[in-house]
Amino acid sequence: MATAEELSVVMPADWVAGPQQGRWRYEDYAAIPEDGRRYEVVNGVLYISPSPNVRHQDIVGEIFAYLRDFVRSGELGRVFMAPLDVELSEGNVVQPDVFVILKQHRDRISTNRIIGAPDLVVEIASASTARHDQHAKLDAYASASVPEYWVVNPDTQTVKVLLLEKRVYRSLGTFSGRAILPSQVLPDLPVSVEQFFATI
Repeated sequence: MATAEELSVVMPADWVAGPQQGRWRYEDYAAIPEDGRRYEVVNGVLYISPSPNVRHQDIVGEIFAYLRDFVRSGELGRVFMAPLDVELSEGNVVQPDVFVILKQHRDRISTNRIIGAPDLVVEIASASTARHDQHAKLDAYASASVPEYWVVNPDTQTVKVLLLEKRVYRSLGTFSGRAILPSQVLPDLPVSVEQFFATI
């Protein structure tokens, strides 16, 4: 079992009873006894993440609220936030901070999880999760064909917008301040980047 100090970053949860690392699937993940910790499976490897801090949760709340209001007002689909399991594919079960499912993909919403790729994923890349969010999870989102991925940096108060092209993400740029994000999944989203950080 990892100590509190070791859990300051995302790490493989090698001590959890289950299949060999690299062979975890949703059924194995769902069988883990509830222990208050946040687990994900990426490429069959079970990972454990540190609990988010207050700043992280403030930003998640702001982004969720703005996206939910816009999506709801346009009857575009639904917006969710962690903790909620997303089974991207076999061997990839994640809990994005915030994500959007457009109404044409509502069949991906099941009773206890999302099965398939969200249309837009937002991850708050704190110091403890940035490496994982921008490498292992980025690859998992690309492989599952998530069309748009935002990486939010609380320290610089910026949002990097990535669009999927031929199963590889291309950056549209990193945006801050009064910039409006050039979202293709949610065009005309009337929110400036600085509004996501209003509570900081």
